[in-house]
Amino acid sequence: MAEAKKSVGSDNAEDILTKIENKSLKIESLIKHYKFIEAIKTALEGYPPQDEQCKFANWIGVHKALMAIKDVEGMLRSLDPHHYDILMKYVYRGLSTGNRTTCDQCLNIHEKLTEKAGFGCILRSLADTVNTV
Repeated sequence: MAEAKKSVGSDNAEDILTKIENKSLKIESLIKHYKFIEAIKTALEGYPPQDEQCKFANWIGVHKALMAIKDVEGMLRSLDPHHYDILMKYVYRGLSTGNRTTCDQCLNIHEKLTEKAGFGCILRSLADTVNTV
């Protein structure tokens, strides 16, 4: 019985990884066509997966989109407010990498996002321990 559940879970993870891979390809295509805002919107679509391998695969696509953004304020103007909290979670994930280029971009986004969305965005993203990225 436990093996059957494990098998179903792995199928779900494989399906999710396939969807994430397709989403990443779409993000890369949008970036190549200089559609950076559409790339970030695509990256933030859907809820973060629960499986660690899927989270990491999803992070790669989100990271590419975050790093492509040049006009942070323009990006924030084009995002729906319901994207702010999830974006903040990914900003903190980027800061946790320790990579200087990623951290610089994430700090820039953090500053502008906090100005736009307020401190509540920070609190909600840190307090939500169920839907981690």
